[in-house]
Amino acid sequence: MTEHDACALLKARFEAAGYAIAENQPFDEDGIHFEIDGFDAEARVGYEYVTDEAGDTWDVDDSVVAALATKLREGTLSVLVIGENDAPDAASLARAADVFLAGLAKPATPAKKPAAKKASAKKPAADKPAAKKPAANKAAARKAPPKKK
Repeated sequence: MTEHDACALLKARFEAAGYAIAENQPFDEDGIHFEIDGFDAEARVGYEYVTDEAGDTWDVDDSVVAALATKLREGTLSVLVIGENDAPDAASLARAADVFLAGLAKPATPAKKPAAKKASAKKPAADKPAAKKPAANKAAARKAPPKKK
């Protein structure tokens, strides 16, 4: 599986889970430096598909993988680091992504706004004659005369 195909699959999985993924972003935090394949900076969730084709092993070495694993355990950063040998085909990569995503807290999704009411085809109020209020039943409002004995 090529790096391009793997990253497209991962991006689709992460976005389907609610993350806004930006691709090929520089990541430089707490001594961890590399170009991450996909990352949602607000949610602090992303992925790195490590391949020889892309030469990832020079910047995503064992120390970077260990540092990312520590951040994941601490709950401060969640990055799926997976190598081409760990997921050699689309099905295994999709399964790995789904397992990873299932273990994360769901991203906050903005509340849906209620749909705006459609403007009705009624005439504007100025074109209508003023509605007449029914006359109040004055008789009902008066007190009944006292009963004669």
